[in-house]
Amino acid sequence: MKERSKSSSVSNLPLILNIDDFKGDFSFDALFGNLVNELLPSFQEDSADSAEGHGIGGTDVLPNGHTRTSSDATKFAQGLSASLFPEVDALLLLFKNSCKELVDLRKQIDGKLSNLKKEVSTQDDKHRKTLTELEKGVDGLFNSFARLDSRISSVGQTAAKVGDHLQSADAQRETASQAIELIKYLMEFNRNPGSLMELSPLFSNDSRVAEAASIAQKLRSFAEEDISKAMPSVVGGATASRGLEVAVANLQEYCNELENRLLARFDAASQRRELSTMSECAKILSQFNRGTSAMQHYVATRPMFIDVEVMNSDNKLVLGDQSSQASPNYVACGLSKLYKEITDTVRKEAATIMAVFPSPNDVMSILVQRVLEQRVTSLLDKLLEKPSIAHPRPVGEGGILWYLRMLAVAYEKTQELARDLRAVGCGDLDVEGLTESLFSAHKDEYPEYEQASLRQLYQAKLEELRAESQKVSEPSGTIGRSKGASVASSPLEISVAAVTEFLRWNEEAITRCTLFSSLPATLAANVRSVFTCLLHQVSQYITDGLERARDSLTEAASLRERFVIGSSVSRRVTSQAEAAAAAGESSFKSFMVAVQRAGSSVAIVQQYFANSISRLLLPVDGSHAAACEEMATAMSSAEGAAFKGLHQCIETVMAEVDRLLSAEQKAADYHSPDDGMVHDHRPTNACTRVVAYLSRVLETAFTTLEGLNKQAFLTELGNYLYKGLVNHWQKFTFNPSGGLRLKRDITEYGEFVRSFNAPTVDEKFELLGILANVFIVAPESLSSLFEGTPSIRKDAQRFIQLRDDYKSAKLASRLSSLWSS
Repeated sequence: MKERSKSSSVSNLPLILNIDDFKGDFSFDALFGNLVNELLPSFQEDSADSAEGHGIGGTDVLPNGHTRTSSDATKFAQGLSASLFPEVDALLLLFKNSCKELVDLRKQIDGKLSNLKKEVSTQDDKHRKTLTELEKGVDGLFNSFARLDSRISSVGQTAAKVGDHLQSADAQRETASQAIELIKYLMEFNRNPGSLMELSPLFSNDSRVAEAASIAQKLRSFAEEDISKAMPSVVGGATASRGLEVAVANLQEYCNELENRLLARFDAASQRRELSTMSECAKILSQFNRGTSAMQHYVATRPMFIDVEVMNSDNKLVLGDQSSQASPNYVACGLSKLYKEITDTVRKEAATIMAVFPSPNDVMSILVQRVLEQRVTSLLDKLLEKPSIAHPRPVGEGGILWYLRMLAVAYEKTQELARDLRAVGCGDLDVEGLTESLFSAHKDEYPEYEQASLRQLYQAKLEELRAESQKVSEPSGTIGRSKGASVASSPLEISVAAVTEFLRWNEEAITRCTLFSSLPATLAANVRSVFTCLLHQVSQYITDGLERARDSLTEAASLRERFVIGSSVSRRVTSQAEAAAAAGESSFKSFMVAVQRAGSSVAIVQQYFANSISRLLLPVDGSHAAACEEMATAMSSAEGAAFKGLHQCIETVMAEVDRLLSAEQKAADYHSPDDGMVHDHRPTNACTRVVAYLSRVLETAFTTLEGLNKQAFLTELGNYLYKGLVNHWQKFTFNPSGGLRLKRDITEYGEFVRSFNAPTVDEKFELLGILANVFIVAPESLSSLFEGTPSIRKDAQRFIQLRDDYKSAKLASRLSSLWSS
């Protein structure tokens, strides 16, 4: 092939390029390969042979084993270029011929493209002219369609009008035909009054009752309308059409007779339980006053409304034996059974009503309304007899509370019945509103009865407590018997259990308020009125109890004043004074217990208000704040009685302290004649007796009083004790050993009052210990005692005057110069 390629002339080469080579999926690589494939094979074989002598990376391996560099390879390549590519000239000639052919092809193609453009331009002009003609034709076609549509619309409207006229004419013809028929029938009824014997067979044939009823109703409507139109002309003086009054009367008579006949057939079918016949009669009767008479007649003939035994059974089931008073629980059980029976009966009747009547909801409304207004109301009238507020029956026989409990039970159970009847179905009847109306008379006066019941229960409880207190006091013959009026007017002691019972009554009343009051404002008003009753009861009860306990303190004080201890007393007077002191101690303890119970009672009420009452009052503006103010006002009287009584308790304690000091304190206790003897480190007998008495009597105060009340009472008592002791010591003179004895007494008193946890009292007794030093130190050392505490100089001066050497040591002049300096 190489020899043939070399010897061949380029000019003699055939045409190697064609336009078809560039059509379809053109590939330059394929075109180039087709051009040079005949020339390249010899080159490929030579290159494969020479590849063995070349290395990698630009180095060649020489025959002697040495390597050749890249520069050497370049020189070598230039020298061998002629031998390595002998087909270069042929390829160049091939490429030149190909380029010339490509130029020729391009010229041919450009010429063809120019011709095609001219042809396309010519065809485009023709196409545009065709489109213009088509657009004109389409516009003409659209105009034709528009004219056709307008014509069709006009024809359609005309046809519709013709159809309407035809339909109206047909309706008028039908109406006229019916009117002719009706006029014929009307003329039959427009004869002599009461003449129904010569009517058409239609009105006497039982098989055509429905048609007769329909025609009779139309005739009556037509006649009544004609008469109503004629009335203005009669009023204006013109003559009205006469004769239709006879037709109306005869039609009414016929309708009544037909309605009665249908009702009789309905009743007969009802007794035989023929629902199809009942349904047929009900549908026909629905044309008479929308079937009201049939619906009312059906409901009125139900056994539960006409059977007397049913009513008696209801009363016996709920009330039981009429000779005994039924309990609320028994009545609740009876009402549940009765109302379940009523619901079941209504449910059974509902099945029949749904199958018979064309408007079952209307019948169910009448049935449920009749059940509530007749059967339930008759039972409630016997069950809920309003008691007299002025003269109620005793609490032992139930009192007003029995009526309120019955009212709550009846109301709650009847509400449940209303919900059950609503579930069964009662049409458009407002069964809940109707149920509320059954109790409206009772609910209007409910708050007054609730308050009256609470007052009655309170009075009965007070009488019970008075009776118990009298049984306790009669055999003992205590001081309380001397004041019979006081014993009869109030119980002897406050009982937290009684207050808890007051609160339990109130809780029950609040539950009823919640049951009867649906509106927040009404509920808040009723709750406040009921809670106010509790406040007044608790306030009165604990105030009376505290006042009674104060009476014991007052009696003990009056008894004590009769036996005031003087300088010389008899043994009998001393015994009576001790008895009075014992009475005072007993009354002190009783009052402390009364205060404790009063505080517990108030705490119970406050807790009840916070847990139960507040949430019911908060939704209404101002109710909660007003209730809080009422509670504070109601408890103020009890607080006043407690305050006065606690003050009397302090007076009672201090009176006994004064008696013990007067009876037991000796002058020798603080002024021993043998001053040089060994000092007695024990407190005086009077101090021991006073501290023992205070420890014993105040044990009750420590256990009964709490919080600020306890702190205030003990602080006040400590101040009184301080003043009493200072005044008591002003009666004696002191030598040094007596001063030491006094200091021991002050220490004893100070240790005792430290249990009061009253810092101000502790401070006063500490100052007393300092003041006692004025009896111990030498006269010349007195000035040094008060250098750090100048505030007690005034009290110190009073104590210094009690020294036995006050005059002999001329302390008055010495102290005057000391205080002035």
